[in-house]
Amino acid sequence: MDIEEKTRQFPNILITGTPGTGKSTHAQLLAEQSSVPLRHINVGELVKEKGLHEGYDEEWQAYTVDEDKLLDELEPVASEGGIILDWHTCDVFPERWIDLVVVLRCDHTQLWDRLEKRNYPLKKIQENNEAEIMQTILDEARESYSQEIVIELKSETTEDLESNVERLVQWVKAWRRDHGCNDEG
Repeated sequence: MDIEEKTRQFPNILITGTPGTGKSTHAQLLAEQSSVPLRHINVGELVKEKGLHEGYDEEWQAYTVDEDKLLDELEPVASEGGIILDWHTCDVFPERWIDLVVVLRCDHTQLWDRLEKRNYPLKKIQENNEAEIMQTILDEARESYSQEIVIELKSETTEDLESNVERLVQWVKAWRRDHGCNDEG
């Protein structure tokens, strides 16, 4: 346990997965339902708001993230703890920042429908669907972080969502108890 972790009163959680798996919904509900203050950071929105990119890629309809700028922006809040990072990739964040990596998974046919409803271009739907089938993000998480902190959760139904958020709320309570933090926050 490094000094940074010893001084943090709240854990840092990374919720990741293929676009359309429910990352933002999970993160927002966890922030709302947790008995301690957790701040939801939608990394894609932060990149746009703060200009932490190298421009817009028209073909993929996405910003090309400047990882150095992103990490510089997030370092102070990650050091404090109590953040829920919500992003479709995970290997950019230093392992020391993250206490739990949640990889959301969804059946690829359901995912296809979700991305179509978002009006994603066909190429982007195909690419993301293939990534889900090949479990690209789960493999990335397992390669980037300790096995003990990576969990895979199904995210297909409202029941999945509710169960997952409750499980994460309980995990936060356990983390705080295991790190000698009191319940008041």
